Amino acid sequence: MSESQAIATLYGIGVGTGDPELITLKGLNRLKASPVVAFPAGMGGKPGIAESIISPWLSPEQIQLPIAFPYVRNQDVLQAAWREGAEAVWPHLKRGRDVAFVSEGDVSFYSTFGYLAGTLRQLHPEAQIEAIPGVCSPLAAAAELGVPLTVQHQRLTILPALYTVDRIETALDSAEVVVLMKVSSVYETVWKVLERRGLLSRACVVERATHRDRVIYRGLGDRPELRLSYFSLLIVWASPDVEIPPL
Repeated sequence: MSESQAIATLYGIGVGTGDPELITLKGLNRLKASPVVAFPAGMGGKPGIAESIISPWLSPEQIQLPIAFPYVRNQDVLQAAWREGAEAVWPHLKRGRDVAFVSEGDVSFYSTFGYLAGTLRQLHPEAQIEAIPGVCSPLAAAAELGVPLTVQHQRLTILPALYTVDRIETALDSAEVVVLMKVSSVYETVWKVLERRGLLSRACVVERATHRDRVIYRGLGDRPELRLSYFSLLIVWASPDVEIPPL
């Protein structure tokens, strides 16, 4: 690399939850201006969600760089994937080509971008990194429901995944509004907790918020069993101070 050639920037761009119009103007401008566009690779040969969101905005001249992020909890496997991703974007940055890494939702909210950026900094401290925020799923779901997520002094707790029942019990004891992400695999357990607490009428589930095929369940009293997709979240307003629409 010549002394006159500066290292380019890795931009993390939150592209929202599904509706292509939810990308911010700043994010869209940066996406269109970047010669390289990276994104989490889809599974089974299908486009990933972030890739599908940005597809209307890409041009044939842009280099598309899918990066594999395995859905596992093994830290060794994950760290190896983050390293591979960082090494995939670095040659472009070193040659002065900006890379836009797009992520569903917001890049600072349980996003793969944080791991990619952190690993890149460790391997190449001279790397330039900038984050551009986006719309995350709890905010999108509340908008779909037409309900404020929080008001006044209410405390909000978001659980990215539920592995033990005591975590939701603690959340309901300490916050007025609780959001449970990735609720599909534990829905029946959560339903029983809400039933015992008398909160089923104040809980809603949103599947695939802002997608064309989104599904909304308002009130869960008669729904002890639901077959939900992976991208489903549950919001419960545990405080009577929030007036929610008739369910």
